[in-house]
Amino acid sequence: MRAVVTGAAGFIGSHLCEHLLSRGDEVLGIDALTDFYDPACKRRNIAMLRDRAGFAFRQADLLDLRLEPLFARTEAVYHLAGQPGVRGSWGAEFALYLERNALVTQHVLEAARDSGLRHLVVASSSSVYGNAETYPTPETVRPRPVSPYGVTKLAAEQLCETYRTVFGVPAVSLRLFSVYGPRQRPDMAFSRLVAAARTGRPFPLYGDGGQSRDFTYVGDVARAMREAALSSWTGVANLGGGCEVTMSQVIDLLAQLGLSVRVVAGPARPGDARRTAADITLARRAFGYRPGTDLRRGLAAMLGTGLVADPLGSGGDLATQPDRGRRDVFRNGT
Repeated sequence: MRAVVTGAAGFIGSHLCEHLLSRGDEVLGIDALTDFYDPACKRRNIAMLRDRAGFAFRQADLLDLRLEPLFARTEAVYHLAGQPGVRGSWGAEFALYLERNALVTQHVLEAARDSGLRHLVVASSSSVYGNAETYPTPETVRPRPVSPYGVTKLAAEQLCETYRTVFGVPAVSLRLFSVYGPRQRPDMAFSRLVAAARTGRPFPLYGDGGQSRDFTYVGDVARAMREAALSSWTGVANLGGGCEVTMSQVIDLLAQLGLSVRVVAGPARPGDARRTAADITLARRAFGYRPGTDLRRGLAAMLGTGLVADPLGSGGDLATQPDRGRRDVFRNGT
């Protein structure tokens, strides 16, 4: 396919571009290279892609682009651009989150509507759930975000649903659960954990360590996005890793992999959900999603050790073994 990837220089975006290119797709990557974190990280991501056949890159703010001509020559658009981070979304910065998450998405949807785009895959977030009513959480649970960031991601998702139902825009919104892997953003927990372990600096743990997440390997996410674009299904679906893990368990696993972490406990931060766990039944039925990289292999890939995860996520299947996966959070039965 011919594809456009917004946010192509970011953590997930760069992995998605790699995956699409490996499947023979032509990719135009668009990224504004904003300074939420060091733009040098994003430039390195793009440098890895520039020499790949079929890849082109444009540095631009999406609100400044006429997207209709680009989309008219494209079969699939993957919209990953946005302003990330729960903790920075309070106060005056909310206006920036509103612009980059909601207004930019509406701009993309208008272009998709006018160009007759065949596939639009949008990165939503598990943050829309907040402290959910049930776990694992299905898409039918009422979203109750507990951060301004989650509010803007829910607004973007609702825009997608509105354009899908009113104008027939073929939008798929994927609620991503705690994505991790090589090249993860430096502000995210796993990146900070690895950096602390390697440098001997303390790791500030916000909360008591019992807070849990459904960690999802980035290779599984990239593969699922393309599978969603190849399907005829539209709507909202969860993408989780298949098992729920506490931060204390993650720290223990790092020790098993040879990296000890000096933890400094602190209070939980406003906007951080206590728990996330995805029910991925809908994604499995709609476009065959099956997470294939367990946490041990995913962390090993992130650390660059010999235990390397399959970048395309074609290993074992947590989705069909939910009970087994939740008993052993570090392996998926393989």
